[in-house]
Amino acid sequence: MDTQPPSFQLGAAPPPAAEKPAGNTVGAPRRVDDIHIDELLHIVVDRNASDLHLCQASEPVIREDGALKKLNFEKMAPQDTQRMMYDIISDENINKFETTLELDFSYQLPRRARFRVNMYRDRGAIAAAFRLIPQKIPTVRDLSLPAILEQLTDKPRGLILVTGPTGSGKSTSLAAMVNHINTNRALHIITIEDPIEYLHAHKLSIINQRELGGDTKSFAAALRSSLREDPDVLLVGEMRDIETIQLAITAAETGHLVFATLHTNNAAESIDRMIDVFPPGQQEQIRVQLANNIQAVIAQQLLPRAGSPGRVPAVEVMIASPAIRNLIRENKTHQLPSMIQTSAQQGMIAMDQSLRDLYLKGFVTLEEAMLRAQNVEELKKMINTPQTGAPGGAPRR
Repeated sequence: MDTQPPSFQLGAAPPPAAEKPAGNTVGAPRRVDDIHIDELLHIVVDRNASDLHLCQASEPVIREDGALKKLNFEKMAPQDTQRMMYDIISDENINKFETTLELDFSYQLPRRARFRVNMYRDRGAIAAAFRLIPQKIPTVRDLSLPAILEQLTDKPRGLILVTGPTGSGKSTSLAAMVNHINTNRALHIITIEDPIEYLHAHKLSIINQRELGGDTKSFAAALRSSLREDPDVLLVGEMRDIETIQLAITAAETGHLVFATLHTNNAAESIDRMIDVFPPGQQEQIRVQLANNIQAVIAQQLLPRAGSPGRVPAVEVMIASPAIRNLIRENKTHQLPSMIQTSAQQGMIAMDQSLRDLYLKGFVTLEEAMLRAQNVEELKKMINTPQTGAPGGAPRR
């Protein structure tokens, strides 16, 4: 019988014995006009939530196991959100925010956790979203991700994409892969992030982390500069524009191992997105470059775990086999899903196959699996076909 996998945690490592205030869940709502943001962030860590949201006319809200939950505080007024946020940023960042009306930064909760923060305007008032970043960098195994991800980190060169919607754990998966390289290979790693999330220490590798705004003006500028900094591995936090995508492909082509993210849902969509950003006259050239240099596309989503707190990842893995490269080169990306589904012996995993396995092992509900399926009818067929290793030797119904 399969054992329950560990949750894919976007929360922090277990807190120290001291400084652990109880989560505010019962009794009369507390006032918010005299509390520091740290008190709310301690609650996020204590409850192993992934996010904290602050906005006017609402109580503070956390995301716990993927669901939003209001904390037992009074609703915040515009002056409350402004005071909380201006208390933790510098005068320089206040001026920057008041000019641009948006601000990305990271925040350290002393001795407990770090947060990625986005601050923005909401109907004229200040609002903010805090994303919890664990102190300890998890391993691929900790995250219940396919072992093939560790094997991909041994590639000497090429482009590896980690894709998925916002909040699907892309940054955490990338951190685990980069940490695996840092631990096992003597290389020079450069990351370009907005903002820096996981803090990596030098291990067998040396690793330089550059943050947009503080260390560089743009992803493209940092990528261009990095090619003169003797890197072996590059991590691009997000490929937002045509120049960054072009430079990432060029870096892979010139002998570097490049990790990058896209907000796409599957491998085929990721390939199309990268090609379609270019003008029609350039697309054929980019298609050939991408076919020659892509190593893998990993698409993931997080699902609530059935019967207990936590979330588990459903993962699609496309490995750049000769057949996959040919389909990309010949502009037949619509055939990629079927090629992935029939190439399990090469380490490939289709999203619906991943969802089937999670359901048959009892890790997610049928309803959740169907909700996240790429092809609902195909998933139904897979579930109703006996699979080797399924609980009790047969699928659940």
